Amino acid sequence: MKPAPFKYHAPRSVDEAVELLAQYGYDAKVLAGGQSLIPTMNFRLAQPAVLIDLNAIPDLAYISPTRDGGLRLGAMTRHATVERDPQVAQIAPLVSAAMPLIAHPAIRNRGTFGGSIAHADPASELPAVIRALAARVVARSQRGERTIEAKDFFLGVFTTALEPDEMVVEVRIPPMPRNSGWSVREVARRHGDFALVGAAAWVQLNGGGRCSDARLAFFGVGDGPVLAEKAAALLAGQTPDDDLIQAAADLAAREEVDPSSDIHATAEFRRHLVRVLARQALSEAFQRAGQGG
Repeated sequence: MKPAPFKYHAPRSVDEAVELLAQYGYDAKVLAGGQSLIPTMNFRLAQPAVLIDLNAIPDLAYISPTRDGGLRLGAMTRHATVERDPQVAQIAPLVSAAMPLIAHPAIRNRGTFGGSIAHADPASELPAVIRALAARVVARSQRGERTIEAKDFFLGVFTTALEPDEMVVEVRIPPMPRNSGWSVREVARRHGDFALVGAAAWVQLNGGGRCSDARLAFFGVGDGPVLAEKAAALLAGQTPDDDLIQAAADLAAREEVDPSSDIHATAEFRRHLVRVLARQALSEAFQRAGQGG
């Protein structure tokens, strides 16, 4: 299959790109890495009248530490660049650990961090990771710039809070405080395939070894990244041990996900994987937190 006819624009600046978005609105699609958009266009599942290619805008590709110890990732930063960057590994190790799980090297060489976030695939790693990290997404339009909390950004399957005239320009990762830990786990039929189920965990311990904060996000089991708030509430204020972690994992699997059945796995099997991966991810995250993060 070949895509339906479309107009093509390759702006040289963010200002030019958002001007085009303001002009064409719903009729336009933004092209970043193209690893998801181009196949859907070739199968005519997406038929934009206008394609706005961001690859000629170098200002959107960067990795920059912030003064408070966090990290800023430009929307056009390639997955492979994020994967290999030592600053990401040091400041945002959960992000660094998730990158090799995304597809294959050829895909990561072209795919972009902001593109994955804006695409909002429910089976994708990065939306769940930035939810677990309580990151923020920066969107730009001709009307100005706004910052959207990750918890408010993902609205449904391939649906985000972006307006038709907006585009993602940056993702901001908060600093990792002391005594915090992280983990990302997934199960896929083959490495590089979409995960049947995945889990991203972030936890923090107080000075007494009790859980002061926890976030557990799943992918592949809902309309978007699913944050297990009941499981986190069960952990809050408690000293983590195997029984508590298992109880939190059981609660998440029982009450906080609504997986579907397909040719790859039944809903029952996906719920079982939620229980297993939650226990593994939380155990590893608390172990890292206990070692000082």
